[in-house]
Amino acid sequence: MTAEAQSTTELLLSRIRDVPDYPKPGVLFKDITPLLADPEAFTTLTAALAALCAEQGATKIVGLEARGFILAAPVAVRAGLGFIPVRKAGKLPGATLRQAYELEYGTAEIEVHAEDLAAGDRVMVIDDVLATGGTAEASIELIRRAGAEVAGVAVLMELGFLPGRARLEPVLDGAPLTALITV
Repeated sequence: MTAEAQSTTELLLSRIRDVPDYPKPGVLFKDITPLLADPEAFTTLTAALAALCAEQGATKIVGLEARGFILAAPVAVRAGLGFIPVRKAGKLPGATLRQAYELEYGTAEIEVHAEDLAAGDRVMVIDDVLATGGTAEASIELIRRAGAEVAGVAVLMELGFLPGRARLEPVLDGAPLTALITV
């Protein structure tokens, strides 16, 4: 890891607050709101994610509901790229593509506007946390169904003790999965 990358990691980690027993007993929640409230840390995060988009030749950025929107929108502005929200089913008007995916207990669905992605687009998926990988996997399927290519997946934080990376690597077909922090 370069000195600059180490400095970025240290800054970002210093602005993530641990909240024990939230949302239920036994869970250690990683709260990113202090990072978002710190202009230096948020700017550093945005720059790091925008650099990943440039490295991968992304032409559009997908942000995953809901905290992924907070990260992906300023990255898109900084990188000069379009921002595409991937929302929970039923939240977007007009024609959409919908993808179901498995949760720990049940299923969920996400959607994207059908006309927002097309052949020739190279799409970077951005989210705050990679946990089990279900939402990210479903977004990859949506991107491909729209005819676009996945440039990669980038997250602020990966929960290394959960199987998200193992779930995503086979469906990424060689596209990179980058976590700025792994806890």
